[in-house]
Amino acid sequence: MEQKQEEKFKIFDLYSLSEIEIKDPALKPYINLTPRLLLKSHGRIKGKFSIVKVNVVERLANHVGVPGHMGKKHKIITSWSSGKFTKNMGTVLESLKIIEERTKKNPVQVLITAIENGSPRDEITVIEHAGSRYPQAVDCSPMRRINLALRWFVQGAYAKAFGKKKKMADTLANEIILASNGSMDSYAMVKKNEGEKQADSAR
Repeated sequence: MEQKQEEKFKIFDLYSLSEIEIKDPALKPYINLTPRLLLKSHGRIKGKFSIVKVNVVERLANHVGVPGHMGKKHKIITSWSSGKFTKNMGTVLESLKIIEERTKKNPVQVLITAIENGSPRDEITVIEHAGSRYPQAVDCSPMRRINLALRWFVQGAYAKAFGKKKKMADTLANEIILASNGSMDSYAMVKKNEGEKQADSAR
């Protein structure tokens, strides 16, 4: 009985998570799709690998507030994103609505497919030996793969919205749709391709 109720439960009473399919077996244990009416953990989930317990849609909203490093600088989004949960989640919900209208699919499924396509499988690290530094290819952990994909979605959307007529929700929806289709017009796909090419040359 409880399982049937959980299957009918929807996030924000809008999108069902019961039929979401994660095709990448490496990412499956690290993508949280626990159905809750309101996705707000209040920062209470702490400890090692605690980010795994946070719903993936909430993680995207957290990245909208502070998307992390871009190059060597820590990027903080300006103006309309003040770090407030309501504003950030409002942007995400608006982008999910746009995705649903354009693709006629469950927008959370489109987001999961975009994460699978836009997350790098390997990258480079710098090793210092005998005073010289050289790049070395390393495998990318599943948790980092998801974080990088979400970060690139937000950074790509922000670059296309800043100083332009397009809204952030519209560019974020467009970025996720492009990544889910594997299009190289997506910022995340370009960054993934660059990183994997560098890793291939550093083997």
